[in-house]
Amino acid sequence: MIVIQDLNLSESQICHYLPDREWRFKYFFASELSGEELNVLLSRGWRKFGFYYFRPFCEGCDECLPIRVPVELYRPSGNQKNIIKKNRDVFVRFGELQFSEEIYSIYEAHSRVRFGTESSLDEFTMNFYSRSCPALQSEYYIDGKLAGVGFLDKTDEALSSVYYIFHPDYSSRSLGTFSAIREISYARELGMKYYYLGYYIKGCGRMKYKNRFRPYELFDWNEEAWHIEDRGSNAGTVAGNE
Repeated sequence: MIVIQDLNLSESQICHYLPDREWRFKYFFASELSGEELNVLLSRGWRKFGFYYFRPFCEGCDECLPIRVPVELYRPSGNQKNIIKKNRDVFVRFGELQFSEEIYSIYEAHSRVRFGTESSLDEFTMNFYSRSCPALQSEYYIDGKLAGVGFLDKTDEALSSVYYIFHPDYSSRSLGTFSAIREISYARELGMKYYYLGYYIKGCGRMKYKNRFRPYELFDWNEEAWHIEDRGSNAGTVAGNE
């Protein structure tokens, strides 16, 4: 690992997920991480975009919990099986990071329709195509047309979902959930232990889908340890636009 900028602490800002609170991050910039080094960071609650590595450091709040799925234990819920069936015609391909104008156009449409934000090509390439660790992308085709793309990091024992985009024309397909199911399956095929889903906030509706991949593990910031949740029930609802 080459550290470009040492560990620092961001200024406080209004939290995008819990607007009545503020967030801060510990962060650093680095490149050329090995899979083993990335695995250590993920296992301690770190996330990244491009060269930017971060973890929450919010005073009086620890709602952002790292979440991961033990891939050998995961079994699709009834709703997830329906999503698999609905997308049985989707062709999925995993491969090296490879930018295209078509992928960026999907990102533009996804950002505009899903979040009401305008995209930036520079920001997009910096976040997803500035490779600082082992990484790959997943591509989802419907009737031969690219419908969605996932960006993943790869450690010695896990895949980590960085971000997933899909064209709004396919909103009824629940491609966000379907992509996670397929990526969990791919991690299992590679003989990996975990699939990381980023941070989970119980009180944030946009993140409800994350605790539907069961069983899952949550990271306790105070204990610096992972705890498995929901070994039994695999029931749960899935929103149609995920």
